[in-house]
Amino acid sequence: MAAKGVPTVDQLESDVIMRIGQQYWIGRDEASIDFKQQVVDAIYSQEIRHSQFAQRRIMMLEFFRYLEQYLWPFYSPATATDSFVLSIACMVNEKRRERVPVWPAFVEKPEHFGHLVRQTLRLALDADNQLSVKEHIVLVDLVRDQLKRTISLGIWRCLSPRRLQLTLDSQPRLAKLYRALLRRDEKTAPTPSQSERDLIQFEYTFLASFIERFVGVLYSIKPASIDGAELKSADRLTISYCERCLQLLIDLESTLLTRRFFNLLLDDRNVVVRCKLAPLSGAAESDGKLFCQLLSMLEFYARFEIDELEGQPLTSVQVDSRHCKDIVDLQKSVYRLHRENLADLQRRFVVANVGSLESELELCRFLDKFDMPDLLAVAEHLGLRVEHSESGESEQRRLITALMVYRFCKRKSQLDTINSMSLYPTEQIIWDENIVPVERYYGDGCLALPKLNLQFLTLHDYLMRNFHLFRLESTYEIRQDVEDAVARLRPCQGDMGEDEVVFAGWSRMALPIQSFNIIEVAKPLLGSSQPSKVRADVSVMLAYRHDVVKEWDTLRRHDPCFLITVRPTCPRGTKFDYKAPFVPQVGLTCVRGCELEGLLDEEGKIIPEEQMHQMRPQGRHRTYRVRLDPCQYQTDMERVSEGSGEDVYSSFNVLLRRKPKENNFKAVLETIRNLMNTKCVVPDWLLDLLLGYEDPGSANFINRPDAYLPEQDWRDTFLDQDHLAASFPQFELEWTTTDSSSEQSDSDSSREPPYRLIFPTLEAEVASQPEAKPVLKALPYRPPRRGPYKSAQYKRNAVRFTPTQVRAIRSGMQPGLTLVVGPPGSGKTDVAVQIIANIYHNYPHQRTLLVTHSNQALNQLFEKIMALDIDQRHLLRLGRGEEALDTEGDFSRHGRVNYILARRVQLLQEVGRLAESLGMPPDQAADSCEQAEYFFMYHVLDRWEAFLHRINTETVSNADSSAAAALVSQHFPFHGYFANADYLPLFKGDSLEADMDSARACFRHLESLFQQLSEFRSFEHMRSGVERANYLLVQEAKIIALTCTHASLRRQDLVQLSFHYDNIVMEESAQILEIETFIPLLLQNPDYQGNSTLKRWIMIGDHHQLPPVVKNMAFQKYSNMEQSLFTRLIKLGVPAVQLDAQGRARSSIAELYRWRYTRLADLPHVLLQPEFRFCNPGFEFDYQLVDVADFNGVGESEPNPHFFQNLGEAEYAVAIFMYMRLIGWPAEKITILTTYNGQKHLLRDIVNSKCADNALLGRPSKVTTVDRYQGQQNDFVILSLVRTKAVGHVRDIRRLVVALSRARLGLIVLARESLFRNCFELRPAFDLLSKRPSQLRLLPWESFSVPRPINSRPARQPVSVVDVFQAVRIVQELHQARLRTMALSQPPQAPRPPSPPPMPPRLPEGAVQAYSSGSAEASESQPANAEVEVLEADDVELIEEVGVDTQTGTEEGHHVASYQSDEENEAAEDEANIVEGYSKESAATKSNESNIAKGYAQNKPATDGESEVTRIAEGKSKETPAAEGESEETPAAKGESEETPAAEVESTETPVVEGESEETPAAEEEFKET
Repeated sequence: MAAKGVPTVDQLESDVIMRIGQQYWIGRDEASIDFKQQVVDAIYSQEIRHSQFAQRRIMMLEFFRYLEQYLWPFYSPATATDSFVLSIACMVNEKRRERVPVWPAFVEKPEHFGHLVRQTLRLALDADNQLSVKEHIVLVDLVRDQLKRTISLGIWRCLSPRRLQLTLDSQPRLAKLYRALLRRDEKTAPTPSQSERDLIQFEYTFLASFIERFVGVLYSIKPASIDGAELKSADRLTISYCERCLQLLIDLESTLLTRRFFNLLLDDRNVVVRCKLAPLSGAAESDGKLFCQLLSMLEFYARFEIDELEGQPLTSVQVDSRHCKDIVDLQKSVYRLHRENLADLQRRFVVANVGSLESELELCRFLDKFDMPDLLAVAEHLGLRVEHSESGESEQRRLITALMVYRFCKRKSQLDTINSMSLYPTEQIIWDENIVPVERYYGDGCLALPKLNLQFLTLHDYLMRNFHLFRLESTYEIRQDVEDAVARLRPCQGDMGEDEVVFAGWSRMALPIQSFNIIEVAKPLLGSSQPSKVRADVSVMLAYRHDVVKEWDTLRRHDPCFLITVRPTCPRGTKFDYKAPFVPQVGLTCVRGCELEGLLDEEGKIIPEEQMHQMRPQGRHRTYRVRLDPCQYQTDMERVSEGSGEDVYSSFNVLLRRKPKENNFKAVLETIRNLMNTKCVVPDWLLDLLLGYEDPGSANFINRPDAYLPEQDWRDTFLDQDHLAASFPQFELEWTTTDSSSEQSDSDSSREPPYRLIFPTLEAEVASQPEAKPVLKALPYRPPRRGPYKSAQYKRNAVRFTPTQVRAIRSGMQPGLTLVVGPPGSGKTDVAVQIIANIYHNYPHQRTLLVTHSNQALNQLFEKIMALDIDQRHLLRLGRGEEALDTEGDFSRHGRVNYILARRVQLLQEVGRLAESLGMPPDQAADSCEQAEYFFMYHVLDRWEAFLHRINTETVSNADSSAAAALVSQHFPFHGYFANADYLPLFKGDSLEADMDSARACFRHLESLFQQLSEFRSFEHMRSGVERANYLLVQEAKIIALTCTHASLRRQDLVQLSFHYDNIVMEESAQILEIETFIPLLLQNPDYQGNSTLKRWIMIGDHHQLPPVVKNMAFQKYSNMEQSLFTRLIKLGVPAVQLDAQGRARSSIAELYRWRYTRLADLPHVLLQPEFRFCNPGFEFDYQLVDVADFNGVGESEPNPHFFQNLGEAEYAVAIFMYMRLIGWPAEKITILTTYNGQKHLLRDIVNSKCADNALLGRPSKVTTVDRYQGQQNDFVILSLVRTKAVGHVRDIRRLVVALSRARLGLIVLARESLFRNCFELRPAFDLLSKRPSQLRLLPWESFSVPRPINSRPARQPVSVVDVFQAVRIVQELHQARLRTMALSQPPQAPRPPSPPPMPPRLPEGAVQAYSSGSAEASESQPANAEVEVLEADDVELIEEVGVDTQTGTEEGHHVASYQSDEENEAAEDEANIVEGYSKESAATKSNESNIAKGYAQNKPATDGESEVTRIAEGKSKETPAAEGESEETPAAKGESEETPAAEVESTETPVVEGESEETPAAEEEFKET
């Protein structure tokens, strides 16, 4: 079924809006459109307003481009009616909801936009009350984006006179500006039609008028209407309007540019206090819950600790000073007004200390004794606006008291609030839909969530928003795990009634608790109120399965777990309803987090982790020691002492664990909280830019002349002098040999690389003109030789960088911020590697941090760095992905320590050999690094200096050049040591200069040897491996690679080790969460002056591809959490270098996504390399869109919610793969991609059943999702888009770019052409795809071993494939022909060849859901609201309610045999996602096999060689011995199948739960119904 609110193709074609659109604007240009105002009014009244602004109707209009083609082109300020403006507002809000760009619609006619905004503002005030509440909601949503024009100093005209006077007296500079503003407005001349003065007055007073209207509507909600049982739809709309008004005020307060003057107006109008006193605030547990949560956010930002006018954060001292000053002003006001007749109470109030008046209780006690006139006089003297209340004196006193309390009572600091917050979510937060929405978010409502906008108030505000969002995102994941595990346990009441809980099921991730005891509650630390630690012992009984026992025994120290209390009310045998709310069904009452300390032995002692394999307890009983959260424990105990809650710590009955890769939330939250508690030292040149307020180009090296470095060594960046000249077309290249270094010979006139470049000054470069280019000086030099050994030779770069890539390298080498936008295949990694290498050689004492999002990308980058001229001892790889490096060395911390120790021994042996060559005993020179250092100083260096002195002396006295040349060989003191050199003789005697150069090279080799030993000397004094590893990290390593997740987890450890670095190179920046991008900036302490030592920050990414993975749709859309810091900086206008040439794909394939980038050419090798000069064997086109019709009458299917599959596309994709394998394509060159998780599992099932055990076929390189395949590539990609009813999340252009850019040589897109071609956002790509035939065109007579040249025509007429059945028949005929060819070449005793692949079944309509293995069976044990255990980002629906979004994720119960993937994490996820309670051969699989057999019997083609395809294949095999020989000599498919029996291995190792389906008769009934 289609997602909620998303129109299907059939609905679009039959809808009345489409008929109206076809009549008036669809498919027409602006000149041919007959605009009629009556049409707009009719559409608004009948389709929008009459439907109560139904989302589906508005979506229909937006889909047909109602705004772009009919509304805005014909908007006229003179004739635009209210319905016209409201129609525009509806379209803009819908685009914003769908995250479709809004502003391009207004760019073509911007002159009327200002009038539209003013007309919208007037409608929002609606003085005549002609608009409905729903229309006001629409207007508020639009106004929120346009209100910046109405926020300026002029809005202070709406302040009360006393408040304005007090403010201007305290701000002399603003007072001057305010008076100047008044004078300017007075001089404004009126226009003939309307006074411009009135227009300005309207803009100044709009916010004040809007606030008053909002408060009036708020107080119109009577207490009786807040009762949930009596709440009418009109009242719900009114509450929704009030919530949106609060959202608008929060947005204005949370940005510095808007709150600077607005915050004073908000405070003057007493918005927060009046909202608190409103009747709706009394319904905090019912319909007013969201309103109260939004009000708390508004209060937080209204009192945010910042100086609005200066934009600087307030310290705790400044906050306390302001608070004390306010109370003193209150006391002074009371004294001035009553100095003549001070009463006793007033006298005590005036002389009381500040501490006695700052609490609410004491302040109210004093205020209650004041008479009403005195109270009013004090309030007015303080500038508090007190409106006359018709409710009487009591209500007015209540208002004044609330105002006094709000303004003068001391409030808890924001930092103290964060520190007292538990890092673990509780049941109140986990199932609060206003904070963590359960259902998918459509973008049409408010939520009590912070937002990650382009700008932030302070660094504390930036960290706080990220802290809350990261915590809530983790809560969303935890909720899914809790619901899945507890539902599998199936709690129910026992025979004893409510006091007994019985668990009828079981789960591998949760266990019933046998006993729980708190063993320690430590005293609070100094200055703290909560206990320093709370520890407890938890006893559980493990399951009988060995693999589950092993998983529980591998829990490590600091792993978070959860303690759960369930009190079910249902009796034993009650069927669990997956569609009903979860909490009431299982009776869940409490969730508390804890941290594992360790597993206890029989004596009650914690077993050390390193001894776990030796001391693991026997049997199934386990006791774990855990640490509880002290803050949460104190809160719970306070509730118990107050009598408002029970002791939850005596009620736990379930212990839950989570997967290790998803369970690092607590460490990341602790890191963020630690950053908020410390002085975060961000570089001065970067801080304001990160907050969004600095000049966007201020951090670029062009705007930092104080840090500019004009001269740098570019080493091997350029391949030759032509490459250098072509890389800098904006400069006039000047060659020079003037160099002060000893490495440059004056007689060397060669212009071969390497080069040292001297750039002109920044002023000259910026002011340059095309006719007078600035001069770039190039100094070629000969690098010094490093010894007579092959291992000492330089490693050279082989990449010919383009001018744009060179510009990116130059920017990265300079101090400052560098952004590099890299389209697919544009060489981002090569640019990053060259930047790192150049920094390493230019600044050898600086340390560079290399950060990526994934281990795979980090390893690829690290491997390329190793191939350059960088010493391995300076490389370090942190984290757990090091074992996947394609290298023999171990680059982990301990691996590098072992390497250094081994290298030390090897170098000392060389020193011993050197000592022997000098006639000294080795034990006097090579016992230790210290001894070797003395040996070098007193023996080696002494002999070398004597040699130089002798050569200089004898050269002067000897005029014979040949005799002088012989002096070097005669007096060189190290002949014996270099006797094993690779290049002999050392000295040829041709010239003195050449021989001396060889002698110096030999001595450089010795210097390097002893220099390394000097660096290794510290390792001799450290005996612990941990000490050595820490020293290596802090001192020895120069290039440290780690993932952003590892940086977040280990930040505290690195800071404590005094870790430091100078540069950061960040790859995949557009895929990293904002906070995970920020944390690597703060992995070190400031220097002794308190400044950051960071010099360079290079961010490389592509914001046109997929963003960071955020699982909850509300956090994506509402909070904008998927916006990476890289993308935010691009939006702010920070200068970026966009690489403009791609070298991955054929030029024709690159055209499919080239339109998304400003400039994207092709690198020369795309046309020159052999693989690009030939066609794809077996295919007429290099890319093609194949229109896949319904398969057996069914297109897309949804066996479980959000689990989309398309059997026709899946069969088609596998048939194409089998066809390619049969004509010789290697399996490792083929990848099958899809956009949905359900389709991925269906594809893997079909591959496993048809191809895995066939030696001729095997498995493709990857069968995975588009999201997971980002950053990877393959020669040929088969892409399945799945959807046939709605476009789905491919409407996100970023996902489409990733999908189309993974292929190098060939791409087949399987999709419903009519659906995707009509999507406006996807039209540029699908217009190109649709130019070619929509039926697959094959050339089955071609062979992979004999490709066809790129410009040649096929030898015969291509075969057009009509449907999937014809594709499978072609595969079967080719398979039979291949078998006959193999039979002729095999001896008679050869084993029987494999059987042909089966035909796809012709299933009856409605049976497609059962075809996917386990799709029906899985539903009996899988909760609907927990259908995924780990979610993937490719299931994100940005437009509709489909798919569960996230990066890692599979839906349990929808596949039987998991697929062997190259990525260990994906294989682990698939293994964990096997349905618990099913055997390897499920009933659905057996049913499918029988259906396949029946379908094959019905559709089995002739195998007697009569088919044309068979004759072609056989004829080719006879005429071309190469193909036959290939089958004999290179049995790639057979070898692959024999070497990698992935399905067999995985199905053997996959833990399968037995007995669950047998114990659940209700689930069996559900299966039968399905």
